[in-house]
Amino acid sequence: MMLLRRFPPQPALALLACLAAAAPAPAADAPPPDEVVLQNGSKILGTITASRDGKLKIETDFAGTLTISLDQVQSMRTAEPVVIKLADDQVISGQPLQVEDDKLVLSSPAEPARTYAVDELLVVNPEPWELGIGHKWTGLVSFAMTMQRGNTDTDELDYKLETVWRSQKDRYTLRLNGELDEADGQKNADNWMAQGKYDYFVSDRTYYGFSALAEHDKFTDLDLRYVLGPYIGRQFYDDPVFTLAGELGLSYVDEDYIVAEDDHYVAATWEFRASSNYLGGDSRLYVENNGLWDLEETSDYIVNTIFGLSFPLLWSLEAAAEILLEYDAGAVAGVDKLDETYSFRIGYTW
Repeated sequence: MMLLRRFPPQPALALLACLAAAAPAPAADAPPPDEVVLQNGSKILGTITASRDGKLKIETDFAGTLTISLDQVQSMRTAEPVVIKLADDQVISGQPLQVEDDKLVLSSPAEPARTYAVDELLVVNPEPWELGIGHKWTGLVSFAMTMQRGNTDTDELDYKLETVWRSQKDRYTLRLNGELDEADGQKNADNWMAQGKYDYFVSDRTYYGFSALAEHDKFTDLDLRYVLGPYIGRQFYDDPVFTLAGELGLSYVDEDYIVAEDDHYVAATWEFRASSNYLGGDSRLYVENNGLWDLEETSDYIVNTIFGLSFPLLWSLEAAAEILLEYDAGAVAGVDKLDETYSFRIGYTW
């Protein structure tokens, strides 16, 4: 007679439980896509990644990342919570973005729904610096082959660096540019300019600042000029289709010449910068103008103007065509008052 030994059920049940736990769980349902409905009735599905400067960005499977003006949006919603910053600096997190009939709708279990005009939506998923955490670092470094006609007729290599650290309350700017050239073993261009600036914002658009600038140009007899002084500035327009900022200040100027007599004086200073993406394709038209006016010898002034067109290349590379006009009404004897520089530069942006 065969005897079968009976095992208690507990170990078997434990074994089954372990096997069940080790088995892969069924995949969770993927969240539905975000949805944007345009004023013309078109519907776009994807993932809304950001909104800034009146532009909405949505990643799609069929066309990559699309940029849409908010005034073209009739309604939109996100499947997942986002961080929203309003024009009055309110920061709202933990709820999906919802726009219905051209109105931003905010709601929570604790209070009834609130509606805002869409243009009150300042930023979606703001960067840390936009929430008052740290600084945003941007910059450009570039080199250019240029043809210059004026005090020096040369083909030369120019270099340029501009970098900015920006927070909600202040901004640091560092600029460096210059040119070096030799012809037949003889140097015929040797100049540079370095500038550091600090701005403190008293409102979203108005700021006070201080600038320290030094420059050298051997072939205009300038050994060293330094300019120190405060200014007040304002960002008049900040839309990508047209930006305009201006600064007015008062500075102490000291000029050391190689041959001519040295000079120092108090000067009024200014700087204006304008740009536009009107041409599209991420290109940018820009104009920069700065100068100083001797308040003691009012016939002496310096005006520098740049006209340029920049456009992106691969990765973070940028190309730009520029015209630089430098006018010095108080140039020393034997030196042309106007320098003209035509350049095409290639640079890296971050």
